[in-house]
Amino acid sequence: MPIRMRRVFCPLMIAAMASILLFFAGHSAAKPPQATMSAEAKDQPYVNKYYYKAKWGHADEFLTLFKKNHYPVLKKEMELGRMLKVTMVAPRYHTTEDGRWDYRVTIMFKNATVANDNFDSSTIIKQHYPDQESYKKKEQRRFENLDAHWDLPIKDVSLDGK
Repeated sequence: MPIRMRRVFCPLMIAAMASILLFFAGHSAAKPPQATMSAEAKDQPYVNKYYYKAKWGHADEFLTLFKKNHYPVLKKEMELGRMLKVTMVAPRYHTTEDGRWDYRVTIMFKNATVANDNFDSSTIIKQHYPDQESYKKKEQRRFENLDAHWDLPIKDVSLDGK
């Protein structure tokens, strides 16, 4: 095999073999499945952070529409006990454009199961907003004001223990 091909092929083979070994090591019969949660973990709050980057000049309109159309739905989910807390922050100063965000909404769910249960909020939305056509137009406008949006589930990292 030519030296040039060995320089490319050998590292690729080593990486592939390491991936295979890690895969099988992570799926050994002696190890309990990752999907199994302890009863204690099921009862722990689960936090998601939602970032919104508005188009330049549209952050205020986005916030107005968020408060009017989306926040009441989130408050209802808090009343139902699905969510424990909903907060919003905005950066005090600006950052570089590539790392810029205008609003971060933090939602503390009752637990991870509730956060990932595909809850259908359409009933709440229909109760709060009988004029569905107007509601949908305003929600569409809210998202038209965005350049980007991303969700970031977070986990606690113990600094003192394992």
